[in-house]
Amino acid sequence: MTDVQRTSTAVGSSVAGDAAEVCLDAAVDCLRSLQHDEGWWKGELETNVTMDAEDLLLRQFLGIRTAEETDEAARWIRSCQREDGTWATFFGGPGDLSTTAEAYVALRLAGDRPDEPHMSQAATFVRASGGLERARVFTRLWLALFGQWPWDALPALPPEVVLLPSWVPLNVYDFACWARQTIVALTVVATHRPVRSLGFDLDELRADPGARPVAPGRVHPFWSSSAWEKLDRVLHAYGRIGRNPVRTLSLALAERWILARQEADGSWGGIQPPWVYSVLALHLQGYPLDHPAVRAGLDGLEGFVVRDERGRRLEACQSPVWDTALAMVALGDAGVAAGDPALERAARWLVGEEVRTVGDWAVRRRRTPPGGWAFEFENDNYPDVDDTAEVVLALRRAKSPAHPALAVDADAACRRAVAWTEAMQCRGGGWGAFDVDNDRQVCRSLPFCDFGEVIDEASADVTAHVVEMLAAEPTASRPVVERGVAWLSAQQEADGSWFGRWGANHVYGTGAAVPALIAAGVDPGDERVRSAVRWLEDHQNGDGGFGEDLRSYRDPAWRGRGASTPSQTAWALLALVAAGERGQVAERAVAWLVANQRPDGSWDEPYFTGTGFPGDFYINYHLYRLVFPVMALGRWLRRAS
Repeated sequence: MTDVQRTSTAVGSSVAGDAAEVCLDAAVDCLRSLQHDEGWWKGELETNVTMDAEDLLLRQFLGIRTAEETDEAARWIRSCQREDGTWATFFGGPGDLSTTAEAYVALRLAGDRPDEPHMSQAATFVRASGGLERARVFTRLWLALFGQWPWDALPALPPEVVLLPSWVPLNVYDFACWARQTIVALTVVATHRPVRSLGFDLDELRADPGARPVAPGRVHPFWSSSAWEKLDRVLHAYGRIGRNPVRTLSLALAERWILARQEADGSWGGIQPPWVYSVLALHLQGYPLDHPAVRAGLDGLEGFVVRDERGRRLEACQSPVWDTALAMVALGDAGVAAGDPALERAARWLVGEEVRTVGDWAVRRRRTPPGGWAFEFENDNYPDVDDTAEVVLALRRAKSPAHPALAVDADAACRRAVAWTEAMQCRGGGWGAFDVDNDRQVCRSLPFCDFGEVIDEASADVTAHVVEMLAAEPTASRPVVERGVAWLSAQQEADGSWFGRWGANHVYGTGAAVPALIAAGVDPGDERVRSAVRWLEDHQNGDGGFGEDLRSYRDPAWRGRGASTPSQTAWALLALVAAGERGQVAERAVAWLVANQRPDGSWDEPYFTGTGFPGDFYINYHLYRLVFPVMALGRWLRRAS
């Protein structure tokens, strides 16, 4: 007896029948095997080599870099170098200047000589791309820490920003939580302007080895606004005055702000950039390496290390709550009963992970009781709306009369989550990931914001997940759901697709939006749904699968275009099934999943289909290649029967 309830006569001998059932059974078995004894699932979050390069630079700066760590990290970095000598920000992507420069510096630390072919190729690319002078601000900041770039040629980052109240534009709460934590820490680092020894110079990476510009406006083309240039010069001039009571107070408040947000595992927000910069900031404020806060930060990084035959690499983040919720939904879609031990263990673990403390989100929702879930093992300061929606859907899948106490606890947690999520709705009707109305556009134009998204606007994919969750909750406010549907409908592109903020890209957004609209009561024949289906039909690959290259974030010609992947094919199939499609397009998608399954029940997916910052930073969620095909195949077979 399998987990899937079947009626073979309904599907006959087509690929949607026996072959799909066998495929799903194997995938379910594989997914079960990956569950931890405590109940959670966690796949690796693979990113690009800047994580590993900056880890070596951090250890060099603090004087704790070891030969073993360096050798292991260097092997990983070398293994990711492309044939043309460059490093990219995602698998199959083009060479990236800043990523290549940082990888090069890390390999120099490891002892690789500049005249070695792989190093010479990389340096040639960096120079041809404009040299270090054209690298992003964060790359040049790391160079400044080692005297390879002048601090005066970086944007001013005054710690006085922590003094601004939350109603003043450009206060720290105007920035997304990930940017907020990074900025506060960097203001401390930039105020100290430290310089440590790298052990070598990097003139071979400069387009003009004699050029050491000090005027920020001449360094990066992003700085086109004369107003920002003038303000930056004023702030630099103010910084050269030296310590004064206001600056001393600002540094003290920034230090306290940082300490107050350190998580139980030693991290800050459970993500690499604020984690690393917060350790640097505290150290520069005089905290020794054996201070409990610094020691916890450094020790915690070890829990994010992945080691294999290719070397040592760091995860930029970890996603156990997200992965566990997705795995539970997938197993439920595959027909696994609510009382199944795997779902019961996962539900108990998720209930225990509920965030019951007040975090930064309360700055704009002071009277809202806490609730919801975060992405990581430890991140009580920043629960997020997306995880919360998915966890509620997952816990509802696991509700069983066989475990009444768990059902009561889960139900109470879900009710709190629904109330919290409703309170997090933005003024327009959509939802952002971590904050409410975090949409001040001027934040994007600041001189140091040349890499990554810095605000947390409402997005179609997060809003869709919330709408899907609230539509199934009896205590949810119908007007809240209707506002969400209206906002989501208004965000549909002219071609019928939706933009994907946290996944690649329009396939992800469309795969989330269509099931949400159907769950909220929109008829499958509605033009919003039909236009989405037509877009998917038009973008199916010749092999039957779906894919979308990450270059679609910058170049519309790539929308819905790319090599077929298991996760993206599953996203498209989820939308097609929700829309009631049973024709050739859906059948070919199912056939692609069946044909490309590995013997162990999983799928290969080297392509990055997760998004950190659109256009800049991407993620390969290693569990996506399994949980989403299980969801899609389960729903397909259930619809067939």
